[in-house]
Amino acid sequence: MGKILEQLQAVVRGNEKIAPIAKTLGFKLTHVEPGSASVEIDVDERFWNPMGTLHGGILCDITDAAMGLAYAAGLNDDESFTTIELKINYLRPFKEGHLKAIAKTVHRGRTVGVLDCEVFDDRGKIIARSSSTCLTLRGEQTKGRNF
Repeated sequence: MGKILEQLQAVVRGNEKIAPIAKTLGFKLTHVEPGSASVEIDVDERFWNPMGTLHGGILCDITDAAMGLAYAAGLNDDESFTTIELKINYLRPFKEGHLKAIAKTVHRGRTVGVLDCEVFDDRGKIIARSSSTCLTLRGEQTKGRNF
């Protein structure tokens, strides 16, 4: 097991600090292994758009986090990554309650990976679906990495 995966699993166990964006928005990493991850969030009115429903940016944040963490969990110790494309479909409005974003790797090559993520409410209804393309970084490109 690589150092990145070890650190991420420590976050799930509550033994490691979470990323600043997770703290700011209040989402939690609840599962991680190479190629898959789950992020959960409790939604209330502080995340509403002018229509009184969940702002789409929050859905982008949790799906991007889940897919990025799923990808990061499979990196070697000398690698990092960046997201080069993110797409999301909003399937139904959501007002408040608990959401779970479940990400999985669709393809992982030496340099490029593709991931999918679905966001579910507590009744199991799908709220959004997202996909992402990630680029593996090596050498000098990994400078500044937080893992």
